[in-house]
This record gives sequence, structure tokens and C-alpha cells, in this order.
Amino acid sequence: MQSFRYLVPQLRLFQGAGCLAHLGRELARLGSHRAVIVCGSSVSSGPLVELAREALGPRFAGIYAGVRPHSPLPAVQEAAEALRRLDADAAVAIGGGSAIVTARAAAILLAENADVAALCTQPDATGELKSPKLAAPKIPQIVVPTTPTTAIPKAGSAILDPVANSRLALFDPKTRAQAIFLPPEAVESAPRPLFASAGVNTLTLAVEGLLSRLENPISDALLMHAVRLLKARLPDTMRSDDPAMRADLMAASILAGQGSDFTGAGLAIPLGHAIGARFHVDNGVTDAIVLPHVVRYNAPFARKGLRKLADAFQAPTTSEEELEAAVIAELGAISTALGFPRRLHDIGVGAECFDDLAKVTLQDWFVRNNPRPIADPAEVRNVLEEAW
Repeated sequence: MQSFRYLVPQLRLFQGAGCLAHLGRELARLGSHRAVIVCGSSVSSGPLVELAREALGPRFAGIYAGVRPHSPLPAVQEAAEALRRLDADAAVAIGGGSAIVTARAAAILLAENADVAALCTQPDATGELKSPKLAAPKIPQIVVPTTPTTAIPKAGSAILDPVANSRLALFDPKTRAQAIFLPPEAVESAPRPLFASAGVNTLTLAVEGLLSRLENPISDALLMHAVRLLKARLPDTMRSDDPAMRADLMAASILAGQGSDFTGAGLAIPLGHAIGARFHVDNGVTDAIVLPHVVRYNAPFARKGLRKLADAFQAPTTSEEELEAAVIAELGAISTALGFPRRLHDIGVGAECFDDLAKVTLQDWFVRNNPRPIADPAEVRNVLEEAW
């Protein structure tokens, strides 16, 4: 009998027309009276923020509109200072993954009042990654997502160190969203390329979760249904703004976010982090390029996961040997439908960067659950060369 733990975090989800009317009630339940909106400049000038302000009423305390792609540390520090200056007792993140991560990470910096290096996940003396216990109370997080990002239900925050071009990992279960709101005005607001890129990032995490060394029947169910929704809906995102399609993809992102909490990911997500941070490319675009090559690299060590993926994709296979090709073909079909680049050189990645990218990738906490153990940066470089 398999041994595992499955500890389900709270999820309060409000979807549909008029759902923001419940925002004030949720803040009252949390005892919050001074909520600060955290978003980017484009969202701040749109109607969605105004709707949120109206829903907040007297609980609206101000806005921080300096969110930037990949959540760079300086922007997170600015957001933390804004929360402090505005005496915030709740954060309302409106936008994609960068807004959600910035609000979460800013809440950690605000509460812990310590150098970020002391708060990050770090390798211990044995090389195992450890997250420090961040004991200080955190202000509640409310999330109004505009893209299908797995950041929505998570407790980890991957922020960018722009000096080292690497990711810093902050983790605190107290920063999980206390409530998630999916009004039509949010679901329909993101441009098609941004929405599609977030969906591919979600697909990548779902695929890697199913290939991971860790598994259990509940996470399998969440991740496999996420893959089903993504296969059915993701190819339409570049040619349609259908609200029902977008809502299904939002659901897929929450399913994949929750399921991957128990499996982690593998090599593709860290590669996407490293490449996206260095070349200022959306994670989903880089994921679409590297994921088929990572699947091929991991295939001999992930036959059980490949079977789950083939089933979720409803890919016809008659033998174990066909699993790898069937899954890679499904991934390729989605990328083709979206018109995404297929090679790293198409997005300006130079081969001279491969050694640095491999080194940064192996420092990412997600690598530890890759189904194929990776002991040498040369193995990562080989995957990059295949994807180039």
C-alpha cells in the first residue's frame, strides 16, 4: 500500500457575473479594513480595477501599480513598502502570475522585515533544498486572476534576482489566497498571446507533475483533468475570446496548481525560468519549446507518467514504446495551433549561454522531483542543444 500525505488547503472560489460583490464580505470575514490593490500599469488604467475599488468600498486603502514581468526583486520591495506606507491589512492581486507572486512575496517581506536572502529556499549542508520557517503573520491575499496561471492557488513565490538573473524562492503557506474571484471582466481582459502563454505554462506544470517521481491518486485526478481541459481548450486561445473557453482554462490552472503542490515539477519549468529571466520571454513561450525535449530526455524513467499523459490526452497507443511519441505529438499539435516558436534560436537564445543556463537551472528547487536524476550540468546542456 502506498504511503502519502494529502493535506488540502482552503479554497474559496467565486466565479461569474457579479461575483466581486462578495469581495467586501470576504474581507470582513478576514477582519480586514484596509485592502491594497497590487497590479501592473496596464491593469491599473482599465475598468477591472475600478470594479474592484467599487466592490471594496470603504475598505479600499490604495493601489500599487508597479508589478513587472517575472516579479523582479526591486518591484517586490517597492510593493512591500507600499503595503507598509498604506497600512495594508490585506492585498488584492489583480492580473496574471506576476501580480499574484508580487503581492505574495511583498507580504512576506512586509511581515518578516529581514534581508530576502535569509528568507529564501536554500541548499543545506547535504545539498538538499530547505525553506526556512517564516513565522510572522501575513496579511491575507485575495486573487483576481486575468490569466490561467498556476500561481493562483499556490503558496510559493518565485521572484527574479535581476543581478544574478536567477530565481529566488519564497515559501509560506500563510500566503495562499484566502479567496479567488473570477468575474467575466477579469477572465476576458488579457490579450490572447498573454492568455495563451500562461496556459502553456500551466500545461507544462501539469505534464511535469504527472511525470514526477512523486504521485498519489488525488493529484493524478487533478492533473489529468487539467490536461484534458488544456488539450480541448488551449488551441483556441489565439483565435477566440470565448468566455466559457477561458473559464475552463482558469479551472485547469487551479487544478494543476493544486495537484502539482504534491508532485512538484521537473526540468522544463526550471529551464523556462532560467531562459525567460535572461531573455525576457514569457515562460509559456520557452516552455513550449523545451517541454517536448524534456519529455524525451525523461521518458526512460517515466513510463508510468507517460501512460497517464497518453490517457489524459486520449492519444491512441498500442504499445509502451509509442507513449513517448504520442505525448510529444500532442504537445507539438498544441504549439502548432498557437503558432508558438519551436526552437530556442527563434527567440534569440544563443548557444554561448547554455553553460550559464544549465547552472542556473540546476539551482531551481523544481529539479529535485525530475523523474530522471540530474547530476551533471552537461545533461541540461544536451537538452538545450536539442531544443536549439
